Amino acid sequence: MKDIEFVSYNGKYPNLCSGVLTLRVDGKIRQFAWCLISGGHCDVYEDLCRRGEWDIKDDVFSEFTENEKEFIRLLVNKNVEKGCCGGCL
Repeated sequence: MKDIEFVSYNGKYPNLCSGVLTLRVDGKIRQFAWCLISGGHCDVYEDLCRRGEWDIKDDVFSEFTENEKEFIRLLVNKNVEKGCCGGCL
C-alpha cells in the first residue's frame, strides 16, 4: 500500500465539493481537483441541508487500489468539513 497523507483541501461554500484535495503520496505532493462527492442532502422545499460524509470519485483515483481508496475516504472524512453546502441548488 502506498504511504498516503492528507495535506489540505480548499473547497469552500457555496461549492464545498469543487475544491482541490492535496495529498502526499509516497512523499510526493499530488493534487486532485473535483474529486469529492457530498454525502449530504439539500431539500429546497423543506429549506433544509443535511451534512453527510464524503465519498471520492473512483475515476479520479483509478491508480489506487480499493484499500488505498478507502484510506483516502477515511482521511477526507477525518479532515474535511462534512458536506452538503447547498451550492448545487
